[in-house]
Amino acid sequence: MLSMAAVAMLFASVMFSCAENSPYPGYKQTESGMYYRYLTQNEGETAKLGDVVEIDLAYYLMRESGDSLLYTTESLPEPAFDLVREPSFPGDLYDGFAMMHKGDSMSFIMSADSVFRRQFHAPIVPEFVTPGSMLRWEVKMKDIMTEEEFNARQVAKEEAAFAEAQQVLDAFLAENGIDATPTESGLVYVCTKPGKGAQPQAGQTVKVHYTGKLLDGTVFDSSVERGEPISFPLGTGYVIPGWDEGIALMKKGETGLLYIPAKLAYGGRNAGPIPPYSNLIFEVELVDIE
Repeated sequence: MLSMAAVAMLFASVMFSCAENSPYPGYKQTESGMYYRYLTQNEGETAKLGDVVEIDLAYYLMRESGDSLLYTTESLPEPAFDLVREPSFPGDLYDGFAMMHKGDSMSFIMSADSVFRRQFHAPIVPEFVTPGSMLRWEVKMKDIMTEEEFNARQVAKEEAAFAEAQQVLDAFLAENGIDATPTESGLVYVCTKPGKGAQPQAGQTVKVHYTGKLLDGTVFDSSVERGEPISFPLGTGYVIPGWDEGIALMKKGETGLLYIPAKLAYGGRNAGPIPPYSNLIFEVELVDIE
């Protein structure tokens, strides 16, 4: 969720002055000092404290020569959400949320200095924010839900993404003739050279050489290329779950292949060159156990 400052007075507590008193054509003003204009207006319940809202927004620095875009959620890879909390100052953006229904689009104008100092808590106000500078916000309220509804939706979305990733991994294994039996968690381990040493136990430090790949063969990391194995305490969460489980299946000196489903790798996180919900392949060698 966005962490911008947050929201909101009840709609019933917001009082308006006449549009004729506004220096901005088409805008009215609340008693808290915020200027507003409805672009699209619907009916129903407005956002309230504790709700999660899905929004599209952009804000601009207002200039006589033309407003300058400072930020837009269009640049985000995922939908933008925010938790409705108390406003950071009277008349901030999220006072405006209390005026919005699902599907509404509104424009707000407010003091740039107040936004940066009190809403964004910026340690240094940008040089372009001069006395009297104003920000114009364009906001579309795409959805309003309780926090419980939001969490349930996110869980369902994640489960669907993991299920799709598992289908991709299953197809890859079948196409490549890999018929090793998965563990209960879904990890697939194929030993390529048996080891003759001991099997590591949880808490022991292991040294492992590895090369990590995506299913398409793209190498994203390799200790072999660096010439130095990685050391870590086994079974402590220092590495991804697929590694903790897979290395524990090996013996000292053993090499093998770990086919790790997304849920045992980085899940929905974007881990540098590894896209969210990626299945991974690791060529591994258990070099030593300390």
